[in-house]
Amino acid sequence: MIKINSLHKSYVMGSNSLHVLKGINFEVAEGEMVAIMGSSGSGKSTLLNILGILDEADEGVYELDGREIKNLNEKVAAKYRNKFLGFIFQSFNLINYKSALDNVAMPLYYQGVKRNIRMEKAMHYLEKVGLADWATHLPNELSGGQKQRVAIARALASDPKVLLADEPTGALDSTTSYEVMELIQGINDEGKTILVVTHEDDIAHMCKRIVHLKDGVIIEDTKVEQVRVKDKSHV
Repeated sequence: MIKINSLHKSYVMGSNSLHVLKGINFEVAEGEMVAIMGSSGSGKSTLLNILGILDEADEGVYELDGREIKNLNEKVAAKYRNKFLGFIFQSFNLINYKSALDNVAMPLYYQGVKRNIRMEKAMHYLEKVGLADWATHLPNELSGGQKQRVAIARALASDPKVLLADEPTGALDSTTSYEVMELIQGINDEGKTILVVTHEDDIAHMCKRIVHLKDGVIIEDTKVEQVRVKDKSHV
């Protein structure tokens, strides 16, 4: 599903160049649930931006679902993002003046799906995350956990190949974090490929594989015994 070979990325900072990714090699098979860990400055955000087609590598190869992602203009990049990728952010990134239902329907609007069909699909995904009764509510009427559930429903609405979750529990308390991770595990159980960037060890162990980045290189890549949230007695 994802293949990365000898990926390099540098940023020019004034008269200096900062080499952020230093030859990353990385593959993710369809249906995997992978945590990407690393301290601030390790390169994990840069890697996620490249995977999300929000940034481009200087060197190396990135293939997504058999297509090489290279030299895309913004229109094509946006089309690929909409078709292949769903994003879940720490800060939710919901549109404040739109209802939960309208927020979930947004990716389908950009795909040109007719209004009645996109609303039907959006309601289906709100039901999936347990928020059908909150469809007409605005984001400021929702709790943090509910906002993240809306964001997950939005990420799923266009049926992407890969879900990219950037610190999806970073703004949530531990109980709500585990509820959100249980939902994400359930989505993965249905076959969706998911990458979770996190700095929290317990969240990483709710995935099936942990990749550690340090100073722009992968220092460890290990399959782990997945901790199932529903097995935790305090959830």
